[in-house]
Amino acid sequence: MGMCLQSEIPRRVRAASLRRFAKDERGSELFEAALVLPLLFMLLIGIVWIGRAITVYQALGRAAREGARVALAPTCATCGDATAGDTVVEEVVENSLTAASLDVGNPGFQVQVNRNQPLNPGDPSNYRFSGVSVTVTYPVQLVIPFTSLNGSTINITSTVSMRQEF
Repeated sequence: MGMCLQSEIPRRVRAASLRRFAKDERGSELFEAALVLPLLFMLLIGIVWIGRAITVYQALGRAAREGARVALAPTCATCGDATAGDTVVEEVVENSLTAASLDVGNPGFQVQVNRNQPLNPGDPSNYRFSGVSVTVTYPVQLVIPFTSLNGSTINITSTVSMRQEF
């Protein structure tokens, strides 16, 4: 009978200590913070990088608009209808992006100039206007830790179309 009593006492002591541990709330705030803070920081870093992508998109829109304006404007008053060439348009876009602190030496950076584009293809032929379309593409690398987006690159594109006024 002494054998059963010895095995029963440690079980009672173990059960009592487990009950006491379950009721104890010390350190629960630290445990909850350890669970929530990494998610909160990941969300905060994601918001910062999405904000950066929006800033790049706005800079691309301004640069494409500036390039389209230069592509349509006459180069001089006495030259007639001469307009700037594609290399001049690309240079203006690059200067605008450099002013926005974007690296135009990035290998994925592209400027595409399309001239004599019908801007209203669904209208009757006498209401169509020809113009220029400037498309600027810039790659942005996201750095969001602990996600599948970490290190991924997204290409942000902005296209501006302007009509040729005669």
